[in-house]
Amino acid sequence: MRTLIAAIRSLAAYVAVSLYVAVTAPVGIALAILLGWNDILYILGHGGVVVGAALAGIKTRVAGRNNLPAGRAVVFCANHQSNVDPPILFTTLHPRLHVLYKRELLKLPLLGRAFQIGGFVPIDRANREHAMAAIDQAAQSLRAGNSFLTFPEGTRSRTGALLAFKRGPFLMALKAQVPVVPVAVQGGTASMRKGSRIVRPATVTVRIGEPIETRGMTLDDREALADVVRARVQELLAEGPL
Repeated sequence: MRTLIAAIRSLAAYVAVSLYVAVTAPVGIALAILLGWNDILYILGHGGVVVGAALAGIKTRVAGRNNLPAGRAVVFCANHQSNVDPPILFTTLHPRLHVLYKRELLKLPLLGRAFQIGGFVPIDRANREHAMAAIDQAAQSLRAGNSFLTFPEGTRSRTGALLAFKRGPFLMALKAQVPVVPVAVQGGTASMRKGSRIVRPATVTVRIGEPIETRGMTLDDREALADVVRARVQELLAEGPL
């Protein structure tokens, strides 16, 4: 019975969010292009996440907001267990959060275009030249004051165990000389397992760690920086759900 109810709620969430995007995305894109009002895309994006989460029964608890540096762009490095993670973190970490995302998502109707206009940066990890160009683009955006959400594992963990961290997010931070903020998200797997389309009611915990400064570091420090951030994320995960 619980699975049936979750399936019905999931369907309602999918339909509602799809309709929301179909109605609001063209308006938001038009306003962003004609008036240069890119903030409208973030406002509408947050609204879509709120609608979907409410219908699916997803609640969020956050700890460590006091660790967010005021007035500085940062690179958020989070673990990745579920498709629920990106939208939850998008609305939780920053009111105008940019995202380093998989290039395949550009194919999404309307959303792909909104991502481009909103300043999100697509990365093709299968092409090193393109990937490095994306990292340079993201670093330039960071220098302009835009914070980024990244998932250094590069894919969702099936077991919940933290995977090895790729170096792209740390190159971004080092090139822009901005802090890296470790983030641990838990509970997403209980809501949406990898390979499943059913979104179950769950409480997602987000723990925000203390920022790690990169000023004075060079690109040669990327391995050490990645190891430190991964260890911090692991420590946050060990603290468990709120």
